[in-house]
Parts: sequence; C-alpha cells; structure tokens
Amino acid sequence: MSIKTILVATDLSVQENAAVQRAWQLADVHRASLKLMYMPARGKEVPASAASRLANVARQLEESLELRVRTVPVSAHKVEDLVAEARGADLVVLPHRNERSTAAFFRGQPLLRVLRGSTSPVLVTRHAGDAPYQRILVAVDLSRESKSLVKLAADLQPLADLQLVHVIDTLDEARLRAAEATEQAVKAYREGRRERVRQGMQALTDSFRPRRNSLSSVIGRGDPGRQIVLQQQQSRSHLVVVGKAGSTAWGDFLCGSVAHRILSWGSGDVLVVPHAHWQKTAAAAAYRLKGRHEFA
Repeated sequence: MSIKTILVATDLSVQENAAVQRAWQLADVHRASLKLMYMPARGKEVPASAASRLANVARQLEESLELRVRTVPVSAHKVEDLVAEARGADLVVLPHRNERSTAAFFRGQPLLRVLRGSTSPVLVTRHAGDAPYQRILVAVDLSRESKSLVKLAADLQPLADLQLVHVIDTLDEARLRAAEATEQAVKAYREGRRERVRQGMQALTDSFRPRRNSLSSVIGRGDPGRQIVLQQQQSRSHLVVVGKAGSTAWGDFLCGSVAHRILSWGSGDVLVVPHAHWQKTAAAAAYRLKGRHEFA
C-alpha cells in the first residue's frame, strides 16, 4: 500500500483527536503528507476560531513530523466536500461518529455516505492512535481481491501480527433445509464447503509466509459481521480490515453490509476498503504499464 497523502477529518474536539493522532502515526511510518479538514457534526455552526485552530494543529504536526501538513478551507466542511477531498488522498482517516438526524436515518451515517462516494480506503478510529497497531484482523472472502486486501493490511503497519478470518455464511444451508434437502445432503455440503475454504485459506497464508508480519488464520461459521466482531474481541486485535462492495443508501438502509455491521457492532478501529479502490488501482497499473511499453 503506497501512502503518500493522508486526509483526516475532525471537529477539533478532544474525543476526535484520536483520528488526528492515528493519521499522525501513519504519516510518520509512511513519510506521507497530511491534510486536515474541519468537519463539525451536522447542524453545528462553524465557529469563528475554527480556521485558526485548524492552522495551529497543522503547524504543531508539521513541526513534529517534519512533513508537509496542509489544511482544507473551513468553508468546505460537508460530507460532499469530504468525498471530493478524498479523491486526492491515498488514505482517509475519520473519527467514529454516530449522527442522530433524519438525513442520517434515510441516507445513512456520514461515514457510509463517504464510503459510497470514495475510492480510497477509509480508516475509522475509536481509540487514541499514538502507538502502532500491533494486531490486525483481516476479514477475507477468498475472492480475487483477498490477497490484495491482506497485502494492504501488511503494508499499512509492517510489523503488526496479522490474523486472517473467513466466516462461512450458513444461509445456503438454511436454503437447502427450506428446499427439504436431507440432513445427509446438508452435512455433505457443509463439509465440502469447509474443505474448499480450508484449502483457499491455506493457499492465501502460504503466499505471505516470507513477510515480516506474523500470520495466522481462523475459519468461522454464522453471520460474518457478528463472527468477525467476536473474533476481533477474542484476539484483541487493534484493527479490523474489511472490504466493501458498492452500495446505495436504500441498500444500506435495508440490510447493510458486513463492513456496516462491523462498524456498528465493533469496539476497535476499522479500515474499510471500497471495491472501487481495486478498480482504480488496476486502472492506474494498466496506465503505467502502457506508458512503459510506449516509451520502450
């Protein structure tokens, strides 16, 4: 994961300083530039002192990091402005925030609206981030993006221990029973699927063995969102990394996603990687390859 620019949003409160601290820590690791954005809760007015306070935080960070720290004009402080700024960032860091409003009920929390519009990974923080992540849980679905997701997690914090988790959803078993399949057929399906998952997890972990990160894997059964949260608590992981498919406000309202449920139920930091990120990355790689061929 190549991180050159990190965008962090905050309302400058003590509670949301955790996001700024985490952005500072990761900027230090990756020698990335920081961009600070003032983003108050919906309905809150922008105080006259916001611009000077934001500039003061930027100055302090710049002196600490010896890296470039910029600020977004405080006039741009809405979710739509954040989405626009996120397009130029390699990583977006946001404080965990639950908004209680009609807009949040029907259109989703600001975070979900950012995820629907962003192609950049979004890190949601709940805890102070002055220390590096030591244990990272990566939720993998064994799709073709899973290897990239694990690599992204490993690159984010190079010395962290990684635990890969795949949860076998039991909905298909329920459908078989609803179709009056025999218990023997259901058992055979369950065992066959678990063996395929075991082989897939083995191949995935083997492909990362030479890395510096300590690596382990776990296979669970049940609701993926709930099981991943339980595993995060059991392993005491400091960060959960999960992918998120494209969605609409109506789709999030009706059933949500695994990422949505982890954000709602979990107690730790969560890094959500939109599937659009892989499309953007692949397009950029293809463009660079084309350029090399043209000038070869």
